[in-house]
Amino acid sequence: MSPSRNRDDFCYRHPQAESFVLCQRCGNTICPACQTQAPVGFHCPDCSGVKAKSGLGGALRRGGTRLVAQGTRPTATYVLLGIVVAVYLGQLLTGGFLTQLLLYWPPLTAIEPWRMLTTIFVHSSSSVFHILFNGYSLFILGTLVERLIGPGRFVTLFLFSGFGGSVLVLLLSPASAVVGASGAIFGLFGALFVIQRSFGGANTQLLIVLGLNLVMGFIVPGISWQAHIGGLITGAMVANVMVKTRGEEPRRQRQGLALLGVGLVALTVVGAVV
Repeated sequence: MSPSRNRDDFCYRHPQAESFVLCQRCGNTICPACQTQAPVGFHCPDCSGVKAKSGLGGALRRGGTRLVAQGTRPTATYVLLGIVVAVYLGQLLTGGFLTQLLLYWPPLTAIEPWRMLTTIFVHSSSSVFHILFNGYSLFILGTLVERLIGPGRFVTLFLFSGFGGSVLVLLLSPASAVVGASGAIFGLFGALFVIQRSFGGANTQLLIVLGLNLVMGFIVPGISWQAHIGGLITGAMVANVMVKTRGEEPRRQRQGLALLGVGLVALTVVGAVV
């Protein structure tokens, strides 16, 4: 049995061209031939004023231009931001107790492995700039990436990336206690790079921003570059699975992500034992 076709997964000008790239202004699904590079993401021909390239053999769908597709509101991003803010307020109100309860410290991996994920939502209570920077980054990147892949895949990507960041901290800096969503946020960078590249989009601006943020992790004290790189690599791998299995049966994507999860767990076991 072949998977059902969701019309929102096909270009609004070329109905035979499958895509999960959305115009950042109106939310229309657009194929590579209809994408115009914008400062962030892509615009459709109607929003950019550029006539769509020919060659894909599809006609403009009757009924006019579709507005933002149902379900493309970045709800998951807003929920994650809400959790981050709520946890931060809890940290302040409990005088650091919640911080100690949820942060990740590698020696505790064997007995409290959940910290590898809960640390994503914890931030430094001594500097409000930590949560402000990560919160703003999550809002900008999250709303963009979630519109490209949907809320379910976005949450999966975010959690996998945060987990991957903790794994590399365990392997390369096992004596460090870490907090923050930066590993997961770097995973969004990695995913956006893979998605744009898969559709032939220009990545120059993204690479510049990513490079500057990576350099900061090495020169600014107190930043875990291990979490950044671990999240970046994991996010890119998750996005690669999603791109490669696009249009196939959903179980193929689930299998690919499950295999990646098993690999991360295996590395965790190795790091915790050794």
